[in-house]
Amino acid sequence: MSGLKAKRFWKEASVVSDGTGYTVELDGRPVRTPAKAALSMPTRALADAVAAEWDAQEDEVRPASMPVTRAANAAIDKVRVQFDEVAAMIADYGDSDLLCYRAEAPQELVRRQAEAWDPLLEWAERRHGARLVPVTGVMHVPQDAQALRALARQVEAMDPFRLTALHDLVALSGSLVIGLAAVEDFADMETLWRLSRIDETWQEEQWGIDEEASARAATKEKEFRNAKRFHDLARPIN
Repeated sequence: MSGLKAKRFWKEASVVSDGTGYTVELDGRPVRTPAKAALSMPTRALADAVAAEWDAQEDEVRPASMPVTRAANAAIDKVRVQFDEVAAMIADYGDSDLLCYRAEAPQELVRRQAEAWDPLLEWAERRHGARLVPVTGVMHVPQDAQALRALARQVEAMDPFRLTALHDLVALSGSLVIGLAAVEDFADMETLWRLSRIDETWQEEQWGIDEEASARAATKEKEFRNAKRFHDLARPIN
């Protein structure tokens, strides 16, 4: 692995309309994705955010500090070229959604899960006509095919940029319903992240906080919020 790091070579990052979207240029030279595709984005807000990340780089380019740019690259280089596969993978979460697998005991955890997750399942049914049924235990129980298809339609209706965001929201939370609730603003991100971690919070209360696990959770929460921001930046203004 090379230890060389990319140096800043430009003075200014600017946003340019390319006729179908928006690109970012560094001193007049267009930014390209790692696969050398044009970094063309659907909204000015998204392009502005990418340009701001490039402008914020100092002597060295630090990709870890550029979550919007990295997500835009992924949308173009990965999600756009295998859209159907990514959409199917995300939709599959509905058949094993976190919200549907409940503890048998202790009663306090059972109560917390019901209070936290039942309103989300009710929202999915009310909003999308998708009734997912909770079960106890960890063994997989197939959900109703019609309900899964209703949720899949919401996934498939997204463009590659918003699908990129949804992928992260779902993978990080373990729940397709929570991911859709995030992009549809059913609740704020702090609440949705907390609801995705009912089991982890319970374990911490019983056994104490594991510092390494807590640090990993904090990183995931930041990524969860970044994914929501990316989705909103990519969402067309009606």
